[in-house]
Amino acid sequence: MSLKTIVTTAALTSLITIGGSLNAINLQSNQAVAKETSTMTATSTQQYAQAEAMKDVTGLTAAQKIAMLTKHKGMFGSGDELRRYFFGDLEPISVQPGGAGMVVNLYNKANNTTFAYCATYDVIVAVKQGKITTFAPNEVK
Repeated sequence: MSLKTIVTTAALTSLITIGGSLNAINLQSNQAVAKETSTMTATSTQQYAQAEAMKDVTGLTAAQKIAMLTKHKGMFGSGDELRRYFFGDLEPISVQPGGAGMVVNLYNKANNTTFAYCATYDVIVAVKQGKITTFAPNEVK
């Protein structure tokens, strides 16, 4: 055998050995990534479920906020309470006579609730589930 054949054989053998080692390392790496991904998916699912039932910075759930507004309707400052609880989430859907002249019906899509708001006295005068465009006149007096 010539020196050229021996060197070529040694070089090919070392490449095959290194290639096999790299495949084993790559397989282990893929398994680690797959395990981490499944753990992250399970964790993110749990976090999403917690976020759905989680209280916000006020410390109240949406149902508790609506209950507080219902309890305080007609009281001075309930309009401020409404803005604090649902900042940026209210959509004006109609205006109707009531309160001290006119009230604005504000709809919260996330909770499917409509609030009748009197801007003159900054009070909530009515609260109802659903998208209500006109409250009964006796509800918004």
